[in-house]
Amino acid sequence: MIKKKIKEILKETVQFILNPRLLLCFGLGWIITNGWSYVVFALGTYFKIEWMIAVAGAYLAFLWLPISPEKIVTVAIAIFLLRILFPNDKKTLGKLRALRDKLRFERKKRGEKDKESSAENKRKKS
Repeated sequence: MIKKKIKEILKETVQFILNPRLLLCFGLGWIITNGWSYVVFALGTYFKIEWMIAVAGAYLAFLWLPISPEKIVTVAIAIFLLRILFPNDKKTLGKLRALRDKLRFERKKRGEKDKESSAENKRKKS
């Protein structure tokens, strides 16, 4: 039973991630956030343009730091591009909306739970 549910969740996740439209938007988002620096670094190295190597190298060094928010920004850009380029893609956008609604519900539920526990703590102290 659990194995079957895990397989189903894994299958849905893989289908969602390997959706050609989402992959295209993710690729465009990656080019916007990272890809340009690899291209500029390669061109700067090939043509021996030092400022290009310096700028691209500095950005690439930043990307490899653990504190770099590049992955989060890339996914956000991909979702934004998906909404712009494919507004009628009900399947992918529907899954994203369902995930957003689920997260909002969980956050709201957690917030109510926190308020209840803090109110109980205040009652116990007084």
